[in-house]
Amino acid sequence: MTALDRVGAPPPISVSVSQSISHAVTMARRGLLKIRHNPQELFDVVALPVVFTVMFSSIFGGAIAGTVSGYLPTLIPGVLVQVAVAASVNTGVKLREDMNKGVFDRFRTLPIARVAPLAGSLLADMVRYAVATTMTILVGLAMGYRPASPAGVVVACLLVMVVAFALSWIFALMGVLMDKPSTVQGVSMLVLMPLTFVSNALVPVSTMPGWMQAFAQVNPVSHLVTAVRELTEGHFGPQIGISLLGAAVVIAVLAPLTVRVYMRRA
Repeated sequence: MTALDRVGAPPPISVSVSQSISHAVTMARRGLLKIRHNPQELFDVVALPVVFTVMFSSIFGGAIAGTVSGYLPTLIPGVLVQVAVAASVNTGVKLREDMNKGVFDRFRTLPIARVAPLAGSLLADMVRYAVATTMTILVGLAMGYRPASPAGVVVACLLVMVVAFALSWIFALMGVLMDKPSTVQGVSMLVLMPLTFVSNALVPVSTMPGWMQAFAQVNPVSHLVTAVRELTEGHFGPQIGISLLGAAVVIAVLAPLTVRVYMRRA
């Protein structure tokens, strides 16, 4: 028997947009407290940038650019996107764990916006994206990466965090639909692997087979990586707008869908 079965569903309430935002921020504080009391949750976003940057630069650097240092301007933006997108998978896993524990059943008995528990959890994960992007840049600098525009790097990191937040709604929906955290993790990785690796993040698209090039050219990860590379070089191209538009569409479609599915399944 869940907390909702014992207490009963609360009567419908009218919540304004400002109240919804306030409720989501309050729930985000809860997520930040969880990270504070369990900093091990940041292990992946600290370790992955180091592993990816060192491994990929050593494997592909000589083959693609001739030297590791010459490959870094291509690699660092790609790893920046890959690590942040990979970190968004954890959102769905943690959401499923909380739902299995009955935490979200208790939230449903509170007079708060329905979207607040979900949005708060996703907002708290912005800290993870910030750590992931910062670590990637620091590791790149330590290896000799020198971006043309430091201000562009900051904007690129913010852009990646916004897009990662939007993509986290996809994995949040998986967390709501599936019954086990391990299933969410496995299915999310199956979705994530083609998106991150069949793109221009690590190698030129022209080196891929024809059918794979077609996918890589329309892959949203490729557009984001291109936008990040342009920003680090001090250019503001159309790929930035395309990435932001895509993020807005994902949130507009999946946020209400995730809330609706969550309310039905809960």
